[in-house]
Amino acid sequence: MKTLSPDPTTRNATNRDLLPVGILKKNDKAVHIEIYPKYTDGLLGLHQFSHILVFYWFHENDTPEKRDTLQVHPRGNRANPLTGVFATRSPRRPNPIGISICKVLSVDGNMIHIDQIDALNGSPVIDIKPYFPTMDSISEAATPDWIEG
Repeated sequence: MKTLSPDPTTRNATNRDLLPVGILKKNDKAVHIEIYPKYTDGLLGLHQFSHILVFYWFHENDTPEKRDTLQVHPRGNRANPLTGVFATRSPRRPNPIGISICKVLSVDGNMIHIDQIDALNGSPVIDIKPYFPTMDSISEAATPDWIEG
């Protein structure tokens, strides 16, 4: 997929490949993540979790122009203040990585059936992690006013 470097300004940086572990499949009736056979063993125990964090590539937003975008109006609404992409969930960013919390309906073989996801059909899935309520939920988190609107 993509080659990553820990520090792209370093001449001797070690490059690593970012490998998708599966692909998102969705239609009007169902949503599931098809895990590639090489990674199926990594699903052991996932059925015990009600929710997962799904990391995916915004594959239809991966252009040099969109990767160079550093400020946006959140949610595409010009009434929202111009904001740095690292303070938004915009798909226009240097590394177009998305994350969604999804309810697990079932795990069958190499398929994870989920209720919904804010990603496009065919999006490469780059990682999956279990949702831990004690680690992934912050009740007193502060957010800007535009999130409420």
